[in-house]
Amino acid sequence: MGLIRVGVLSDTHIPTRARSLPPLLFSALAGVDCILHAGDLTNIGVLGDLAAIAPVYAVYGNTDSFPVRQQLPYQRIVEIAGKRIGLIHGDGKGYNTPERAFRAFADSKVDAVVFGHSHQPYCELKGGCLLFNPGSPTDRRFQPRFSYGLLSIDQTGVHGTINYFGP
Repeated sequence: MGLIRVGVLSDTHIPTRARSLPPLLFSALAGVDCILHAGDLTNIGVLGDLAAIAPVYAVYGNTDSFPVRQQLPYQRIVEIAGKRIGLIHGDGKGYNTPERAFRAFADSKVDAVVFGHSHQPYCELKGGCLLFNPGSPTDRRFQPRFSYGLLSIDQTGVHGTINYFGP
């Protein structure tokens, strides 16, 4: 198996936090094998924009409208190159978003869990499972910079990289 590259986004909040996706994303994600979006798109048109780059798998988040929720699942498992990746927004009570996202897939064997909600980039291994939050490319909240993620999948597993840009 050759190296598989996966673009990862969450919390794009289009058009409330930005009118459109940052142009940098289109060049940064060029050539990825697929894209994962962990919710809070706000506008379903974001998926069409991303699909121009690569196939997209997404879930809805807590701020997504009813039309978005009708078209996307709350959580899902995406199999890519033999690796199972859990995808969920991660909203809920409390401030431990990574733990909440991890628990959502406790009964499923997954190699990674991709989540969002907190807008805080996160890339940590827990019991052999990669927990990965790409942050947000449009709403930094309390972060110093905007961010998106890349996963690389090879024979050794799923590996994550957070990429920062902007002010």
